[in-house]
Amino acid sequence: MKRLTVQNIKDIISGNKDYIFSEKDKTEALQSYKYLNIFSKDNLVYGLNTGFGPMANHKVSKADQTNLQYNLIRSHSSGMGSTLSKKVVLTLMIIRLHTFLQGKSGVSSSLIETLASYINKGVYPDIYEHGGVGASGDLVQLSHLALGIIGEGKGVDNNGNRIEISNLLEKLNLKPHKLELRDGLAMINGTACMTALSTINIINSKILISWSIKISAMMLEIFGSYDDYISCELNKVKQHKGQNEIALKLRTILETSNLIRNRYTGNDGDKNFQEFYSVRCTPQILGPILDTINFSEIVVENEINSVDDNPIVDVKNQKIAHGGNFHGDYISLEMDKLKIAITKLTMLTERQLNLLLNAKTNKILPPFLNIGTLGLNYGMQGVQFTATSTTAENQMLSNPMSIHSITCNNDNQDIVSMGTNSALITKKVIDNAFQVVSIQIIACVKALEILKVEDNVSVETNKIMKEIKKLIGIHNHEDNTFYDKLQVVENFLRNQKNE
Repeated sequence: MKRLTVQNIKDIISGNKDYIFSEKDKTEALQSYKYLNIFSKDNLVYGLNTGFGPMANHKVSKADQTNLQYNLIRSHSSGMGSTLSKKVVLTLMIIRLHTFLQGKSGVSSSLIETLASYINKGVYPDIYEHGGVGASGDLVQLSHLALGIIGEGKGVDNNGNRIEISNLLEKLNLKPHKLELRDGLAMINGTACMTALSTINIINSKILISWSIKISAMMLEIFGSYDDYISCELNKVKQHKGQNEIALKLRTILETSNLIRNRYTGNDGDKNFQEFYSVRCTPQILGPILDTINFSEIVVENEINSVDDNPIVDVKNQKIAHGGNFHGDYISLEMDKLKIAITKLTMLTERQLNLLLNAKTNKILPPFLNIGTLGLNYGMQGVQFTATSTTAENQMLSNPMSIHSITCNNDNQDIVSMGTNSALITKKVIDNAFQVVSIQIIACVKALEILKVEDNVSVETNKIMKEIKKLIGIHNHEDNTFYDKLQVVENFLRNQKNE
């Protein structure tokens, strides 16, 4: 099997590519099923002819082994809370199928085919946010996937209609899967849910950092900043890849700007000798955030391409290996780091916004970017409250989830990862960050309009200004509602291609 990347998954869930595997891939994967079938006739294999978890010491008769798999799925379909989005469920199914095609899980041909048909035909079983502790993987969430695979429970179709899975399968002329050997356990023993959530988190984090770079470039233009803040000479002596990459991106954007000044050319006696940190230190702040996102992507991709099952079927060495590859600490720790990084991005954005809105501090713009009558009109005063409260929520949410292990399962799972919770909280942090960034980009456009420097901004900034104005109109002195404009801008930011 070829390595599956975050970008590959982004292309698939965006509808630009299909997840394709060959008949050879499936044939090779099924070698583990054949070997497991033979091996289990004379040997105990966890979850095939034994009970689960603390009941693993109880042997299960041949006659009950199929029921064992169904009992496992039904008993662990115990999730609560909101259901995961179609995009996350699709990503989850792709990752699970990719794992099975590694040929280490011992799953049946029918399970591979059924999962592939759900992906291709658009069958999305209801999977709930709450339930997983991330130790034997995402047991609860993946049980709900497995429940849909056997034709039970509810789900949504390609049009977003909620429907009984059995009825949906009938409409699509598909058959539910009939479990064989350890298909049930293979379905639910893994990290596919937390990894799917993390994959989407990485995709959205990359969009956020791209916008933050563009906004930081706009801030440099608004204040007519000096070019040495982003110069190669300054940044190259700090030996961090992210910082130098951010500085390069800022230089590239601002090449076409007439607002950035050279410190020792011309008369700049009226200029601040050094800007506030939220302007001057953007390479040093966004650099480690970029490095964190990039490292998280590597870890998530490694998990996507891992076999996170238990036990592992090793056909080559004729062994069945029992252990804990389903433990989610790689994902949990990485999502904790990522949410801290995105919270720092949110904090930078909120401070940049405050600088634009505080006339006493910036000394070049009216209070709250208000060009109306002070006292009668209020400009962007109201939206600052939203930005501040949302940033504060992110600061609270950034406490690590991975250290909040609680023993469960009769102390069998005595230290757990909480990986799914970590990924879900990171998603919330990212969603919040998009809201704050939406407010700030509007403020930047309004500030540039007030300063009447649109003819001198960079090509990139000019493009952004035109797009935002097209969405929400030009700046004027009248007070109007912001909530509707903010939603439009947030949707725009999320859906832009920012590679």
